[in-house]
Amino acid sequence: MRNGFVLWLAQGFGVGRIPFAPGTFGSAIGLIWFWILLLPNSPLAFIVGILASVFVSVWLCGAGEKILNQRDPGSIVLDEIIAIPICFGSWLAMHFWRKGIWPEPGFFFSQENALLTGGVFLLFRLFDIAKPWPVRQSQNLPGGWGVTVDDLLAAVYVNLVVLIILSF
Repeated sequence: MRNGFVLWLAQGFGVGRIPFAPGTFGSAIGLIWFWILLLPNSPLAFIVGILASVFVSVWLCGAGEKILNQRDPGSIVLDEIIAIPICFGSWLAMHFWRKGIWPEPGFFFSQENALLTGGVFLLFRLFDIAKPWPVRQSQNLPGGWGVTVDDLLAAVYVNLVVLIILSF
């Protein structure tokens, strides 16, 4: 029963079991996680939530690999879920730096910003699928690290693109 619960969590509350595009559905759940991390309206709470979720992802994704006896199975999507909020890091930082306030969740999902939010989502999916250097190579890390770090690196690429876009 414990293995079933651990696997359910690693599979993004079962979303990873969807037979087509499980990573995309997991990333969509990541937008909800992003919203939740913004609710306390605190940069510190956001950072602590990100750090905690990374370590939880490493543990649960590694356990999911063992349960399924597969290396980085497509059904494990917790790594996508926790990476999505990280994709917004540069945007959050620039907003905080320019305006001096931490944005509320609605800011990113407003009509004014929905296109850029969708662009961040699509960029993440692109970098997660294409796996440019060193994203693909990071998958060779042991256990849950290999499952999670590739998504974290894809999020770094997203942040670089977002920084360039927001600089203009």
